[in-house]
Amino acid sequence: MSDPIRVLLVDDHALLRAGFRTILDTQPDITVVGEAASGAEAVALASTLHPDVITMDVQMPDMDGIEATRRIVADPTVSAAIAIVTTFDQDDYLFRALDAGASGFLLKNAGAEDLISAVRALAAGDGILAPEVTRRVVARFAANPAPLPTETPVARVAVPKVTLTDPLTEREAEVLALLADAQSNAEIAKALFIGEATVKTHVSRVLQKLGARDRVQAVVLAHRFGLA
Repeated sequence: MSDPIRVLLVDDHALLRAGFRTILDTQPDITVVGEAASGAEAVALASTLHPDVITMDVQMPDMDGIEATRRIVADPTVSAAIAIVTTFDQDDYLFRALDAGASGFLLKNAGAEDLISAVRALAAGDGILAPEVTRRVVARFAANPAPLPTETPVARVAVPKVTLTDPLTEREAEVLALLADAQSNAEIAKALFIGEATVKTHVSRVLQKLGARDRVQAVVLAHRFGLA
């Protein structure tokens, strides 16, 4: 049996953290390894507890969740996937979170099953976005051809297409299209009649060729530049 998914909960409201812990600790494949009440505490605990997944609030004392996410992602000793979990669904939070390196974005009104599924998806390397958030991502980036404010090597980007020094293969393009349709590795494998290990290899190659940090950024680029 594989080790359980290690989760760090970050929120300045103890009641919400307790609720999340109650939901997640009911799952045999998930364990909550720690809680943080501030961004600074989250940064410190991430480097010592080495969680697989972090649920991150946005508005907190001393350091907000966006800055905490940026610092955790920049730490080479931490490999956790971060989901921004907030009551705020304004675009500025969404796009700042993605730019900081978050791999997902959920609203606090999401159901228990949505939270559990999100943790499992992030641990498996899948980016997650709430459906209503995904629609805004697609609409925003499809309408705005300006490059993302990240370290993406935009020198090889042309509008409205991405010009790659190493073009995507036909299979990689199919995988990217399914990624952009929010398909998991298992769903992509089933759709293309290939193994999940093969899907992971294709996804890694797609990210490398796009210069994308993760699956979420790859989807954003795919929609913005007409690759999906």
